[in-house]
Amino acid sequence: MTFVRFFLLLLLMFAACEREHLGQAELPENWQEDLTEWKQNRIESLKQPAGWLRLAGMFEIREGSNSFGSGEGQDLRFPTGSLPDHAGYIFLEENIVTMKMAEGLQAGAGEKMVAEIILYDGESTPSVTYDSLEWFVIVRQDLIAIRLYNKENEKADAFDGFPAYPEDPSWVREAIFEPSPEGAVIEIVNVLGQTDRVASPGTLHFTVDGKSYSLDALEGTERMFIILGDQTNRTETYQAGRFLYVDYPEEGSSRTVIDFNKTYNPPCAFNVYTTCQLPPPQNRLDAAVTAGEKRPVGWTGIEI
Repeated sequence: MTFVRFFLLLLLMFAACEREHLGQAELPENWQEDLTEWKQNRIESLKQPAGWLRLAGMFEIREGSNSFGSGEGQDLRFPTGSLPDHAGYIFLEENIVTMKMAEGLQAGAGEKMVAEIILYDGESTPSVTYDSLEWFVIVRQDLIAIRLYNKENEKADAFDGFPAYPEDPSWVREAIFEPSPEGAVIEIVNVLGQTDRVASPGTLHFTVDGKSYSLDALEGTERMFIILGDQTNRTETYQAGRFLYVDYPEEGSSRTVIDFNKTYNPPCAFNVYTTCQLPPPQNRLDAAVTAGEKRPVGWTGIEI
């Protein structure tokens, strides 16, 4: 056996031994306060004017001219009476989306009122407002659509959080981060059936009840983004899985912490007008993660 092979074998043995000794992470002194703040921020984010709870529609834009408004017979019929029956036209031509309001009408765009605006030029997607409504263009591969929000929503106003498991320090787990080779990607499918190849910085290894598990991470701006499924999806949590963010290890370290108490519902768990990503097969755990948010009650999500 060459020295290089022997050295690599030692590294593998060391890594395997290290993973076996993973367990519950040491809690910081402010763990309870941090978790409470996280939950409050989660509620406030969902309730904001363009938060997921106020999403009122998604309307596919067809090539050419699309009439829009609240009345019958419109190509894009917004489900609200605050917009006139006919509010104007949205044009899709050569991958450019332009909106022209009907005569005498204007929409808000930043600090200006406009009768015409480019909603999508291949890159930017400015939002426009009309009374309680706000909308902008989303692009999902070959799908180009209007995403509509309505800030007047009594149910969203009264929202105080989804059902959740009791806070449990045992679900704050030590983890080892194993970096992926440069340029590594994994395939992620969304609820529309579309597949994207998404950059993956690496894999998180941890244990539950002495058994080893792993989760492939996706690139995040400041933290790793995790899409996971587990055995609670069968009965207690959203059937299609949940989301979670995890800190990158500090420089020079391979260790981080996964706090499963911050596992949360994707928007498609409580709103049908979303395009959520689904857990890749390798992130569907053969374990019951009894922590974080449970399946929403009283909200209509996408049936998976």
